[in-house]
Amino acid sequence: MKRRDEFDLPPELEADMARARRLEQVTLGVMVTAIAAVGLAMGSSQAMKAAWVEDLLALVPPIAFLVAGHYRHRPSTDVFPYGFHRSVSIAFLAASVALTIFGGYLLIESATTLITREHPTIPTMVLFGEQVWAGWVMMAALVYSGIPPLILGRMKTGPARRLHDKALKADADMNRADWLTAGAGVAGIAGVGFGYWWADSVAAGIISLDVAKDGITNLKRCIADLMDQRPTTVDGRPSDVPERVAGALRALSWVRDAEVRIREEGHVFAGEAFVVPTTTEHAVERIAAAARVAQAVDWRVHDIVVTLVGDLDGEGAERAPERGANPGDR
Repeated sequence: MKRRDEFDLPPELEADMARARRLEQVTLGVMVTAIAAVGLAMGSSQAMKAAWVEDLLALVPPIAFLVAGHYRHRPSTDVFPYGFHRSVSIAFLAASVALTIFGGYLLIESATTLITREHPTIPTMVLFGEQVWAGWVMMAALVYSGIPPLILGRMKTGPARRLHDKALKADADMNRADWLTAGAGVAGIAGVGFGYWWADSVAAGIISLDVAKDGITNLKRCIADLMDQRPTTVDGRPSDVPERVAGALRALSWVRDAEVRIREEGHVFAGEAFVVPTTTEHAVERIAAAARVAQAVDWRVHDIVVTLVGDLDGEGAERAPERGANPGDR
């Protein structure tokens, strides 16, 4: 069985990939300490519990990114002739499903607590030999869990865009929004301190809505990619790569017209190019040259199959006498 060629990042992007890995490793270390801090200070607060669960879920995207990194560049095999690029999409899907499920669970639990009018209790505790209201400790833990991810999220955004890695971009967006979770939790704890028992459940509901929103948004993008929609940027806007590839093919002297059909496979693009030639002479060589031209348009265009057709109407289009396949097949 013919296998797809191996894929290597452009040399100028290797540094971005290495930085992304380091940032995800740092994120795991920071979030483990944040989870411990929030967990130890949690008490019976629903807002703290929601923040703690969100911090737990924040481990999923970096773990998924690092695990996918071990598979995405593996060479294709007879069993997987297209390679393992979709491992990135699978990682993206895993993170999105986890966020959606737990966001919904937290929302239901906070609503139940509010409806049953459960009053949270925030006692005092002994800290360094002094009696301290536990709410201060809770708020300090929340602030700690919100500030480092905000900084890390901003640092990940640039590499995510340059690498066209949607899983990394989703993780960056979640990290950057963690200050909202921390802020809502602090407001809920402060509200309880001022005698508003319902503030804790409302804060938990706000946090759970933020978690669910992140999950649903990313889940929709992931499903669209797995359904082979046209390529989009990491911000969700339509990519101009298909038009650029078609334009490059139309610029060839022997091409009368051309159209392309491109899909995303993780962080790379693959697809087909349908070319109407002015002549079928030297068809094999020209097909190979056209594939190279298409792949040179953008580093993400990894695999393009060029086919010569009589016209682009779609119905009854006669194939040219010779048609080609990707010159990289082996």
